[in-house]
Amino acid sequence: MLWRTLLVPLTSLLLLLTASAGAGAAAASTGSPAGASAEAAAADYGAPGPYATAVEVGAVTTLYYPRDIATSDRRHPVIVWGNGTFAFPVVYRDLLLHWASQGFIVAAANTPQSNLGISMRAGIDLLTRRNADHGSPFHDRVDLEHIGASGHSQGGAAAIVVGADPRIDTILPIQPGPLADIDDVHVPALLLAGQKDSIVFPFLVKAFYNGADHIPAIYGELRGADHLTVVGDPGPFAAPTTAWFKAHLMGDQTASAQFFGAGCGICTDSGTWSDVRRNGLANR
Repeated sequence: MLWRTLLVPLTSLLLLLTASAGAGAAAASTGSPAGASAEAAAADYGAPGPYATAVEVGAVTTLYYPRDIATSDRRHPVIVWGNGTFAFPVVYRDLLLHWASQGFIVAAANTPQSNLGISMRAGIDLLTRRNADHGSPFHDRVDLEHIGASGHSQGGAAAIVVGADPRIDTILPIQPGPLADIDDVHVPALLLAGQKDSIVFPFLVKAFYNGADHIPAIYGELRGADHLTVVGDPGPFAAPTTAWFKAHLMGDQTASAQFFGAGCGICTDSGTWSDVRRNGLANR
């Protein structure tokens, strides 16, 4: 098991050395061409979205966002992100850029110890200031009324902690660590586990789900996934996480049908999911 313990920090270091240097520097990243069909992107939540993307690395927060946000004709919802232990946002770059390509602004905490959620809340504060700053490309382009929280491992626990913040509209913890209290959360939750995760065992994620009887909660266990499946290429995590945030932060009814209603898409997709559970408040 030692290799699992060491792989995330070593991956973090390797990717940091190859990432764009300099706090505050903005780096363009690839996305779908500007003319790509937004409707087609919505139909396949695992495919790149219609927005080309950019990255801004700050001292406390790294932003992943639609590159042409300054000239966008809309306000973009926010996702705050918490990293796993000893990890940094660049480790999850592919997933965070994927969300940005779908029209979200991702404020990723730079800390490798995210459990308290302090730096994740700081990302909301940063975007609040940027949205009010007439000289910022983010001016009046941040949808502060629609904010989600997500994270992996320790950062998944942090997403639960931050879920108590009244500014948060939904949470999506990925293989969350145990140091959080789901009773403090008052927004819908999608709790993701990996079938073959031997670090955060699925039963630990189910414990959060079982305790979430006061909110709409869904437990999803990805078939064959281990604790590091989401690192680098997010693979099976890309589509359901995007659909969840589109449903809750963008009002996408097609995305909502993946989780809710009699035709719940993930409920019948046994190829992707080894276990799916919906509590009474989510089973509508």
